[in-house]
Amino acid sequence: MWIGLIGAAVWAGGPVERDLVCSLAGFWYPAEPDELRGQLKGFFESASLSVPARQDVIGLILPHAGYAYSGPTAAKGLAAAGRRYHRVIVIGPSHRYPAGDFLIVPRVRSFKTPLGAIPIDQQVVDRLVAGQVFRDIPSAFQGENSIEIQLPLLQYHLGDGFKLVPIMAGHCSLQTIRQAAELLKACVDPQTLVIASSDFTHYGRSYGYVPFTDDLPRRIKELDMGSLGPIQAKDPNAFLQYIQRTGATICGYIPVAVLLAMMPPDAKAELIQYTTSGQITGDWSQSVSYMSVAFLGTWPGAKGSGLSQYDKATLLNLARKTIAFYLEQRRTPTLADLGIQVSDALKVPRAAFVTLKRRGQLRGCIGDVYPRRPLYESVIDNAINAAVRDPRFAPVTASELGQLHIEISALTVPEPIDSPEKIRLGVDGIILTKAGRSALFLPQVAPEQGWNIQQTLEH
Repeated sequence: MWIGLIGAAVWAGGPVERDLVCSLAGFWYPAEPDELRGQLKGFFESASLSVPARQDVIGLILPHAGYAYSGPTAAKGLAAAGRRYHRVIVIGPSHRYPAGDFLIVPRVRSFKTPLGAIPIDQQVVDRLVAGQVFRDIPSAFQGENSIEIQLPLLQYHLGDGFKLVPIMAGHCSLQTIRQAAELLKACVDPQTLVIASSDFTHYGRSYGYVPFTDDLPRRIKELDMGSLGPIQAKDPNAFLQYIQRTGATICGYIPVAVLLAMMPPDAKAELIQYTTSGQITGDWSQSVSYMSVAFLGTWPGAKGSGLSQYDKATLLNLARKTIAFYLEQRRTPTLADLGIQVSDALKVPRAAFVTLKRRGQLRGCIGDVYPRRPLYESVIDNAINAAVRDPRFAPVTASELGQLHIEISALTVPEPIDSPEKIRLGVDGIILTKAGRSALFLPQVAPEQGWNIQQTLEH
């Protein structure tokens, strides 16, 4: 039996025309931009006096109450992230939408706040929706504070150089949590920051949680600090067991568990700030706890593609125009036919797969395994092959073109390995050959299906 690995730079594109607009401005935080910037400036200037900026922050747990309550604590956590990121993933619980054993993402262009629009990382959203545990429900995000409250903080601290992946978690099982974590790990790279949005103990009769009635400041803190142990151990199962054992009302326990399941083995968790609304208002009979925790380390990340964002956009445009041209003219177009110019990087011989999906379902997927022609030619030919020559599907029609989501996987040259233990799920593609037969999985297949290495090889 021969096993080979291929790396793949994968990106996708499809028509997206909607935007989300924040709805809590003026209630949970100021709606007027200058007033909002002034409040955030105060938070972060105060945070900088006590929180050193780090270069190795890959994840955060941040609170999501109104800024008057949790803003300073959230700012101190975010202030620990002392570098730029090109992608921020925010995972929050669903307080209003009746989400079940799944997670939700929005296929939209941007999320607009009083400080401007944050572009959505549509490539990552497309990859997540292709998995079994994510659903595209943009309306679920309207009025959801667990996501929205983080956005102006991110805009103020990180500027406008990042794309956002907002995720809402339902009442997920441990299996779904781990599947979601595997999918997300396949999407992160060293320039990604992942945030689990959560408040901690909600104490009081209005929250239905009164496990004790005396010495409230000490006992509430003791309850919160008990959850910190599993967090620092990066053990999602132990964290969920603590919630079940104590009944601790940690609203974002599913997002926290997903974040813990994503963590690399050598990552470390540090408590940055802890406070409660009881401390702020003096009313301990109804108190919510706020905690900021930083995860320090490095995301393993996939191998770099060697392609610029412009090159990737060019290939997506090339694939879409090629399919449209072929459906009309019934011949393979040239670059001149399409009015597209390509960079030298796209003229280098490289294998590529083109995957077509419609409404989240596979519609065609064909490609090269070995580099035998320029990358742009591989994309042209395989865009046509995926559209009209995949024997599993009827040919794509012109009426479907606007609904197609296109994913391109640019492959590295396969390398043989001597043990399945060397396979990095979500990073490596796999070629398996035995007794004259062979199979190939692109890197995204295993995390999309929620398979471990054993299940992947069995399939």
